[in-house]
Amino acid sequence: MQCSWKAVLLLALASIAIQYTAIRTFTAKSFHSCPIPNPVNCGLSQDTDAADRLCDETPTFSYNLSRKTHVLILATTRSGSSFVGQLFNQHFDVFYLFEPLYHVQYTLIPKLTQSKSTTDRRVMLGASRDLLRSLYDCDLYFLENYIKPQPVNHTTDRLFRRGASKALCSPPVCESLGAVDLHLEEGDCVKKCGTLNLTLATESCREHGHVAIKTVRVPEVSDLRALVEDPRLNLKVIQLVRDPRGILASRSETFRDTYRLWRIWDGTGRKPYNLDVTQLTTVCEDFWNSVSTGLNRPPWLKGKYMLVRYEDLARNPMKKTEEIYDFLGIPMDSNVERWIQNNTRGDRSSSKHKYGTVRNSAATAEKWRFRLSYEIVAFTQHACQQVLAQLGYKTASSEEELKNLSISLVEERDFLPFS
Repeated sequence: MQCSWKAVLLLALASIAIQYTAIRTFTAKSFHSCPIPNPVNCGLSQDTDAADRLCDETPTFSYNLSRKTHVLILATTRSGSSFVGQLFNQHFDVFYLFEPLYHVQYTLIPKLTQSKSTTDRRVMLGASRDLLRSLYDCDLYFLENYIKPQPVNHTTDRLFRRGASKALCSPPVCESLGAVDLHLEEGDCVKKCGTLNLTLATESCREHGHVAIKTVRVPEVSDLRALVEDPRLNLKVIQLVRDPRGILASRSETFRDTYRLWRIWDGTGRKPYNLDVTQLTTVCEDFWNSVSTGLNRPPWLKGKYMLVRYEDLARNPMKKTEEIYDFLGIPMDSNVERWIQNNTRGDRSSSKHKYGTVRNSAATAEKWRFRLSYEIVAFTQHACQQVLAQLGYKTASSEEELKNLSISLVEERDFLPFS
């Protein structure tokens, strides 16, 4: 018993410490009174102490007087989120960030991919909300708390997938580009632009009318309630869902080591005794909980939530994108339209990169039907039957029905935004 009460005491002290740190972070940064910034006077060479420099450079508590519309793409891995992210990345007036919460996850919980621990999730969510609030306020310096090694003079070459953000690969953030470099591939951005200057990135963010962030590291929309209800942010959530059978097929192909046992089952027809079924069921549970919240239309989500099925977007990308922009109240510009036309009719060779976005979108949405054995499909249909019905995904009763593409497994559903 002596060991037990000591353990309880240590846990209580740790909890208090975490809450204290969170409160200190929120009050010190969010409500710290700072003068109106002057970018000219915020040079990197100024010799001021850290607190004054932080105040000068990062006025984190703004009142969003311009009423920017901020966007969060809430998704899970291999659900088409990179594709949806590009629908905002291509917009001339949107500052887009690709998975900034990656740095929170791999700093707080090293070597974690999909944590099953409730405690780990809570720690992640608290830090993630703080970072999101700062990023929507164009405080990119806050990222420095999580980038390893620590940036020097607000410069780093370790920002995850920097090249996936057009704004971070364009002037004024990247001044070394010529006229022929206006449409850089992701890998070329890092090579040509060099290290990322977070001061220039912050200025670029403030010059854009809107901020959009994609994440697969927030499980449910209810985890975002504090941000959605914050009147300073004007945050709207696009929840992207996909048929769990398609997600499983895509993950098995992309993350071959992590999903090795699923691949063994698919190849041999024998289900491994130590198969980690939570790799599937966690996705379905998160979808069920989050979508249930959204479809129940609580007052705090009014005008703030839109549910999008990847399959609907893949089949009619232009129409669905127009609906998304209408919901956001942001005019869709010609850059987005052009990108859709150029990136939804790809051939087989155009989608080899695991995070690529050039593909035949309609064909990609149905490809899982030929990748998974019927045994795995039947197992998935049983494990995820609630969410499949909730989202309008039909079950296949036989292998013949599964492989027959003339039989659609996606019901016609019109998930209207909650306005």
